[in-house]
Amino acid sequence: MEPRKQKFDTLADDYDRHRPRYPAVLLKELVEPLAGRPRPHVVDAGAGTGIVLEGLIPILGEDGRYEAVDLSSDMVARGRAKFPSVSWSVGPAEPFLEQARDVDLIVAAQSFQWMDRPRFLRAARGCLNPGGQVAIIQNNRDFAASSFLDAYESLLEELSPGYSRHYRAFDFGAELREAFAPGGGTVEVRTADWTTTMAADDFVGMAKSSTQVQRGIEAHGQALLDRLRDLIDRHADQDGALTMPYHSELFTARTASAAESDG
Repeated sequence: MEPRKQKFDTLADDYDRHRPRYPAVLLKELVEPLAGRPRPHVVDAGAGTGIVLEGLIPILGEDGRYEAVDLSSDMVARGRAKFPSVSWSVGPAEPFLEQARDVDLIVAAQSFQWMDRPRFLRAARGCLNPGGQVAIIQNNRDFAASSFLDAYESLLEELSPGYSRHYRAFDFGAELREAFAPGGGTVEVRTADWTTTMAADDFVGMAKSSTQVQRGIEAHGQALLDRLRDLIDRHADQDGALTMPYHSELFTARTASAAESDG
């Protein structure tokens, strides 16, 4: 029986090439609780092609124990080619975590909104070591700070069935507190605002790696890409580049340490 295609299958190349990486300042804060832990056990949940691992492995070191899981076999194949020393699995994150043990850090980068979040957090709480941490990190296009991004969101809302620019408007901090605070866990929320410059073709490649744009292409065909090109032409600078502001968020929940539990 052929495996069922997932929404990010066939998008792995554009996804890996064009998606923005995560701010170094948030990645450094993310790994602070692991300071001094030899060979930390890290799980990248909803890993895609391992974009967050690109930032984490250089900080934590190559000798850590890294596992990554994603629904898309195409994404996993691309990630495995980049990081052959990482243990890669194809499948949903929730049952993967339910059978995991002795984990120090679970990261869900740009993927938590797609999860069965209560089940994910129960599983995360169950497999983390004392003082272990689950981290949710995401890059958000700052459409309030950019006329181009505001127009791009409006284009998607018009042409991508069911899309809203507020699709990730969840209170992740509250969900983490509900799951972790009763057991003595602590929750923190940190943000970073930053800007990058992107060539027009790179933006189109990034857009095409999005399920929202793929839905729009299915519904409207080339017309969506023509509208997107016109939008880019109207907003790009004289060199054909776009200025892209981002607002990145990091939500972390740390389990009580052994000393805190004993206290």
